[in-house]
Amino acid sequence: MSPVLADVLLVATLIAALALAHRPLGDYMARVYEPESKRHLRLEKWIYKSIGARPDVEMHWPAYLRAVLAFSLVGVLFLYVLQRVQDKLPLSLGFPAISADQAFNTAASFVSNTNWQSYSGESAMSHLTQTGGLAVQNFVSAAVGMAVAVALIRGFARARTGELGNFWADLVRGTVRILLPLSILAAILLVAAGAIQNFSGIQHLTTLTGEQQAISPGAVASQEAIKDLGTNGGGYFNANSAHPFENPNGFTNLLEIFLLLLIPFSLPRTFGRMVGSVRQGYAIVAAMGLIWFVGVVLVTWIEYAHPGTASQLAGGAMEGKEQRFGEGPSALFGVSTTMTSTGSVNSFLDSFSGLSGGVLLLGMMLGEIAPGGVGCGLYGMLIMAIIAVFLAGLMVGRTPEYLGKKLGTREIKLAACYILITPALALVGTALAMALGTGESSMTNIGPHGFSEVLYAYTSASNNNGSAFAGFDGNTTYHNTALGLCMLLGRFLPMVFVLALAGSLAEQTPIPATAGTLRTEKPLFTGLLVGTILIVTGLTFFPALALGPLAEGLAA
Repeated sequence: MSPVLADVLLVATLIAALALAHRPLGDYMARVYEPESKRHLRLEKWIYKSIGARPDVEMHWPAYLRAVLAFSLVGVLFLYVLQRVQDKLPLSLGFPAISADQAFNTAASFVSNTNWQSYSGESAMSHLTQTGGLAVQNFVSAAVGMAVAVALIRGFARARTGELGNFWADLVRGTVRILLPLSILAAILLVAAGAIQNFSGIQHLTTLTGEQQAISPGAVASQEAIKDLGTNGGGYFNANSAHPFENPNGFTNLLEIFLLLLIPFSLPRTFGRMVGSVRQGYAIVAAMGLIWFVGVVLVTWIEYAHPGTASQLAGGAMEGKEQRFGEGPSALFGVSTTMTSTGSVNSFLDSFSGLSGGVLLLGMMLGEIAPGGVGCGLYGMLIMAIIAVFLAGLMVGRTPEYLGKKLGTREIKLAACYILITPALALVGTALAMALGTGESSMTNIGPHGFSEVLYAYTSASNNNGSAFAGFDGNTTYHNTALGLCMLLGRFLPMVFVLALAGSLAEQTPIPATAGTLRTEKPLFTGLLVGTILIVTGLTFFPALALGPLAEGLAA
């Protein structure tokens, strides 16, 4: 079988699996967040009692936001302290405490669902830090994103009330009823396919050349499962999903890509069910799927057609890619990880060609909404849908409305503030790094590719992605601090505007549809939505892309 045909079958299999899971998982998540009764599981009751939460008390958006921020702040402090004292705790493996700036960066990274790693996990983090700190945040940071998305959905679904649900109930249910059971199933599959899972000490082995090598095993499969399912991305090992302990073979590679996309592509179904129109969900998932599929085709084609004699003889640009997987699976993984808020990689993104790197960068710059991270992808897409409806209203001179809610001055201002945050953080962060010389000193390449490394780092941090061009050294005091701040601001500032928007929508009285109402469940709206996303992103980021990946690609 030719490699191209194998790649086509791989993508077709993935799409079929996602399509089969879309309806049942989306419907199940809708029932989890909008149950017919107020029944709580015994484990959930114990959690509520231990933290002093009252899960049946509805919250207005300021209270919901305060709960999100308070919970996340506690997470940052706990994870920071855990890293600083890991050498004094059990299961330390003999590793020293993490430095202050790197501990802050890592705490901000995992709490914000970014999972940027400026360290090598197998030679820096203890078993306790990996499982009791990082893996726990993989669960709860993903659950926070899902909770905020559900709060926005309730804003569309509810009327004449500012109540958006209860954050603590949404957080616990998302973790206990969705993420935990799916992660257990995924971990079992990974172990069965060859991923490791243990708490052994460091193993000293003799290589084929007679050299001594220290190998640090650990609870890899369980962390790998939630790392991908929660669109986190922080690997147990520095090589991430290129490491055979994390990603042993082609089956696990496909499984991990499936886990990356599973919840983000199913949440639009949840949205459709909760607002009372599954066709609205289909319009959203169609826009997500179209952008993702075009990205996969472009990157795969560019990598196979990479110029150069060595690349052509190898059948494609294989430098920096796993021989076990090849061009197609590497491109599929790369696009999927940059179009979700996931830092997981199975090849060096720095080794992709200039134009391929540009597509990967663009996937993050879109706001990671195709399909985006767990929760944040959906609410980011809904914000873009509001902008698209607003633009359509300007064309016909009609007050815009979406799902029966009028989009007035307040709603449009909140949506506009949301879409400006990430570009401001990414572009200002990149500009400061280059102007101060810290970016240049961290680059292992010069020229457009070196600039792309810095731009990628700050775009990844600001979008809470976590992947990186491997040629960039982010483990400096400046970058650990600056990137950590970008992660926190890029995660929680948008949530402020999302929850404020949800509260404003929930207070409105629904407007009945008329002959002039824009039909947002139709393919025409899907096309308008995709066009709005590309235009807004293109106008914002095109100059920066022209200085980096476009210049590099055109010069090749």
